[in-house]
Amino acid sequence: MGAQSAGRFGLVGSGWRSEFFVRLARQLPERLSVSGVVTRSAERGAEVESQWGVPTFRSIGDMLAAERPEFVITSVPWPVNPVVIKELVEFGVPVLAETPPAADLDGLRDLWQAAGSSGLVQVAEQYLHMPGHAARLALVREGVIGEVTSVQVSSTHLYHAVSMIRHLLGAGFQEAAVSARSFTAPLADPLSRDGWTGGSAPKPASTTIATLEFAGGMGLYDFTDNQWWNPLRARRIVIRGSLGEVVDDRVVRLADPRSPVESPLIRRQTGIDLNLEGFDLDHISFDGRVVYRNEWQGAHFSEDDLAVVSLLCQMTAWCRDEAAEPYPLADGCQDHQISLAIGESLRSGTPVTTTREAWAR
Repeated sequence: MGAQSAGRFGLVGSGWRSEFFVRLARQLPERLSVSGVVTRSAERGAEVESQWGVPTFRSIGDMLAAERPEFVITSVPWPVNPVVIKELVEFGVPVLAETPPAADLDGLRDLWQAAGSSGLVQVAEQYLHMPGHAARLALVREGVIGEVTSVQVSSTHLYHAVSMIRHLLGAGFQEAAVSARSFTAPLADPLSRDGWTGGSAPKPASTTIATLEFAGGMGLYDFTDNQWWNPLRARRIVIRGSLGEVVDDRVVRLADPRSPVESPLIRRQTGIDLNLEGFDLDHISFDGRVVYRNEWQGAHFSEDDLAVVSLLCQMTAWCRDEAAEPYPLADGCQDHQISLAIGESLRSGTPVTTTREAWAR
């Protein structure tokens, strides 16, 4: 059997995240390619064509008529996202929607009613595709630490962190009792998405702490403003189970009734010292066996790049009936419903319990 063709996707939107997807396809041309980008104006279209080297169109219909992609990514502002998703579903095109799929709870309900039954919509939730999280999830699903009872995430914000908590707990679509508080403290903020700021003076930064109580366990959400970028705030994860726990890259569990044992998650990183294989993550191992392997060695991707490429390749395989759904719309709606409850609890100062919605059926 010959090699399969690269997965072809289109994009709606031309912001920084769209450029991210185009860059990854350019770096991995044997696996991914871009059919075109829909932009609102001819002027912006000309800029994208010149800078990104891909064709642009003024409408979704024009792009689909020129060369119908296997799926389309929506990379647009929150209020616009459900409008674009619905239009693509009307065209019968598989969709990979950027997070969140709609801005508020009414928007999520409306979107689900319009597009939920189509089976065409997936959500671009990449965090559990990141190498470290993928390795931890694999161990959790093997039952290495027994039944998972709590997950603490201090890494990314709102729906992304909720996704990690829900899936590591195995909470599915259970209702959540959410209690949130915010605290402000001075913190230097030397790095943002736009680069180094050149300043080191502390300024007020908010930290949000929230508990998410499910029937079978609890999650602890902890996020500080700009924690993604700020090198002065680390990321950490704690997964506690009935037989042990995972703390970042350290796993403790019972080998027998009198023997708690500790094992690290070990990364094999090439390109260090005299290793001339090129700078890449090769694999992550646990107790002498590989639990995560980098399928894209040679591309020299960051771990976030690896996560997004994994998602895009699974989306391609799903469109070809060769893989499971990457991240169904129902999951994306559930994540954002709980993240909205965090915001509601912050504003009201009282606990908020989520309702069971249509997508949870």
